[in-house]
Amino acid sequence: MSTVSAMPYSNFCRVEAYPVTAPVLSVVIPVFNEEAVLPSLFDRLYPALDALDRPYEVVFVNDGSRDNSVALLRAQYQRRPHETRVVLLQVNFGQHAAILAGFARSRGAYVVTLDADLQNPPEEVGRLLEQLEAGYDYVGTWRAKRQDNWFRKYASRVVNVVRAKLTGIRMADHGCMLRGYARPVIDAINATRENVTFIPALASIYSARSIEIEVQHDERIAGTSKYSLLRLIRLTFDLMTGFSTVPLQVFSLVGSVVSALSAILVVYMLGRRLFLGPEVDGVFTLFAIVFFFLGIALFGIGLLGEYIGRIYLQVRQRPRYLIGAVLGESADEPRGSRRDE
Repeated sequence: MSTVSAMPYSNFCRVEAYPVTAPVLSVVIPVFNEEAVLPSLFDRLYPALDALDRPYEVVFVNDGSRDNSVALLRAQYQRRPHETRVVLLQVNFGQHAAILAGFARSRGAYVVTLDADLQNPPEEVGRLLEQLEAGYDYVGTWRAKRQDNWFRKYASRVVNVVRAKLTGIRMADHGCMLRGYARPVIDAINATRENVTFIPALASIYSARSIEIEVQHDERIAGTSKYSLLRLIRLTFDLMTGFSTVPLQVFSLVGSVVSALSAILVVYMLGRRLFLGPEVDGVFTLFAIVFFFLGIALFGIGLLGEYIGRIYLQVRQRPRYLIGAVLGESADEPRGSRRDE
């Protein structure tokens, strides 16, 4: 282990500040166990942003990394203190909570979110900035020649179609985190008090003039994806239940139809009992029908539980994230809502 990585975490639990002017662009990058890719990210990101000839800041949000990421971020901050801020969350709160923490600490008139894995090239940031400066307040993206396996590509297409039908929110590619936001949209997102949410969907709702553009997508050069199949399913449920009550309405309709069919079946079975007498034939068919109805009922209970779970998380009023330290923030700067800290 290097000398830098051996530093105790207490060394980071303070605010260090350098006098900087308000930037035009803030680039928010969540980081979770990305020590293998961070050096390459630094080498490509800062030259790409320097070439834009705009005042900028890079807001790295360490989301409870357990590897050497914190030490690498601190070293980069010391190399480029005027353009770098590092937010250290106390534990892992998830990608969207980390981005919200970065939004709360960003100061740019425009904000671009970027993953640390280099699958979305930093050189694309300038294209999003062009659209923002042209007057769009939200710039969505979709990945050209997506470098993922066939299952993830197919699953994303299915989710995109279902999401559009149920929520009315249309995004060509909800899994691409390279997106641009104007300050009014960022302020609206920061003011939102939802504990479980999906940031691009919120931006789509809050924006007055939006656009989607195609961006390059590369293979991951190191490390592994942090989105497992379970997390992707969880994200899908958050999208469906967080932005629409249509699933409940659809299930209510299905329940009404099933109830009517069940009543017809009961009358039919009672008639056979009265006119034909007791029968053994068809008992397994009856079991199959009963199990089918039970399956629908259990699915409905689970769907209802998703909505109740969101209410439960919201009424507890727990913070979405806890910040242990911020490198590159003045003591007199606004620190966001207390609830988020």
